[in-house]
Amino acid sequence: MFIGFDYGTSNCSVAVMKEGTPVLLPLEGDNVYIPSTLCAPTRESVSEHLFRHRDILPSDNTGEQLLRRSIAFNREESIELVPEDILFGQAALELYLNDPRDVYYVKSPKSFLGASGLHDVQISFFEDLVCAMMANIKSQAERSTQETITETVIGRPVNFHGLGGETANQQAEAILLRAAKRAGFQQITFQFEPVAAGLEYESVLNTDQTVLVVDIGGGTTDCSLIRMGPGYRGQADRTGSLLAHSGQRVGGNDLDIYLAFKQLMPLFGMNSRAASGIEMPLMQFWNPIAINNVEAQKEFYSRQNLTLLQQLKRDAAEPEKLLRLLEVYNQSLGYSIVRRAEEAKIALSASPEYRAAIRLLSETLETDISAAEMEESISSPKDKMISLVNDAVQQGGATPDAIFITGGSGRSPVLCRAIEAQLPGIPVVRGNDFGSVTAGLARWGEICFK
Repeated sequence: MFIGFDYGTSNCSVAVMKEGTPVLLPLEGDNVYIPSTLCAPTRESVSEHLFRHRDILPSDNTGEQLLRRSIAFNREESIELVPEDILFGQAALELYLNDPRDVYYVKSPKSFLGASGLHDVQISFFEDLVCAMMANIKSQAERSTQETITETVIGRPVNFHGLGGETANQQAEAILLRAAKRAGFQQITFQFEPVAAGLEYESVLNTDQTVLVVDIGGGTTDCSLIRMGPGYRGQADRTGSLLAHSGQRVGGNDLDIYLAFKQLMPLFGMNSRAASGIEMPLMQFWNPIAINNVEAQKEFYSRQNLTLLQQLKRDAAEPEKLLRLLEVYNQSLGYSIVRRAEEAKIALSASPEYRAAIRLLSETLETDISAAEMEESISSPKDKMISLVNDAVQQGGATPDAIFITGGSGRSPVLCRAIEAQLPGIPVVRGNDFGSVTAGLARWGEICFK
C-alpha cells in the first residue's frame, strides 16, 4: 500500500487513494494535520528512543556512535526512557509551552536539512529526528487503514535552503530518504511540492491550461509554471509540461520571525542603548527567535553568550528590558515569542489591530500591533516571495491562464494582494491551504506504484 506524504515545515499529513479520490488520514486524534514538532526529555533521547522502543537501527557508523553517546548520556543523567516520553505534534507543543526549560523541543526540522556546514554527527541527528516523526506518522496511518504501508511519495521543495544550491538539496533529500527507509518504507519517490499541488488542481480542469502554482508553506515558497489539464492527466512523464520552477527557503516561519523581531523584541531591549549611548547589538535580539537557524540558536543559548548578556544588562540604560532578555535565555523562550507573533499574524489577517501578550515569570508584556505595522514588518520576506513568482513566469516564458495559490501561508491577504498586483488580470484560484500538496502526492503515487 502507498501513501502521499507531505513532510511539511509547519504540519505533516498523509493521504491514500480511495476510488480515485485522495483521502487524508487522521494522525493525531481526529486531526489529519499534525504539527511538525517533537518533544523529549533530552536531545539524546531521540536516538535512544528509536533503538529501544522502535527497534530502528542507525544507518551508518556515525549514527551508531551517536546512539552510543546518547545512551551513555541518558544513563549518566539517570533517565530511563519509556515510549511515552517522546511526544509529537500538538502534544509536544503543549508540553513545551508548559515547561520550556526542562525539555528538548524542536519545531520544523525540515528547515535544517539543507543547512550548509553540517558535521556528520549533526546530519545523523537530523536523520534521527525525521525518522522518529516519520515512524510515528506511519504507525498512525497504518492504524487508520489497518494495512501495512510500504510505498510512499514524499513531497520536497524546489530548494531546501537558500545558500547551498543543489548540494544542499541533495543533502536534504538524502536525509529524508534514509529516514524514510529506516521508518519502514521500502519504495520511496519524491515529487516537487508545487507540482503535487498542481496535480490536485489539474483533477478539476476541463481544458488544458498554463497554470502558475504558488505554494507558500511554513519554511519555503515554491512556484511552478505547468501546462496541465485533461491532455496531460495520468502521464507518468510530465517533463515536457513543467515549464519552470523557482523556490527558496522563505515561508510562513520567516513572516513570524520578522514580525516578532520588529514588534516584540523591543520589549526585550532591542533599539535601547547602553548608559554610554551605544545601541544594543541587534544579533542578541535576532538569534533567540531565529528558530529556523541552527547556528543562531546555538550561539544565543551558549554559555559564553550568557556572560555577554549579563554584561549588557549591567551596562544598559534600561536594565529591566535586558533582564527580560536574560529570562528568554534562561527559560528558552524563543519559540514562545515566535508563537505569539504567529498568533498576531493570523489575527491581523481579519482585524486592523491586535494586542499581543507574552507571559514571563514576573510579568506579562503587552503591545498593540496594527495591520499596517505587520505589513511593514514582513516586507523583506514578502518581497522575496514575490520575486520567486516573477522568476517562475520569466523563466517559463509564458503568461499563466490562472494562478493557483496553496500552502498554509497562502491564506495571508497581504501575500495574495501582492501576487495579484504582480500579475494583474489573471484569475486567482485558492486550493486547500494545507491539503493540496498531500492530495497531489497521493495522485502521483497512483501513477508511480500502479
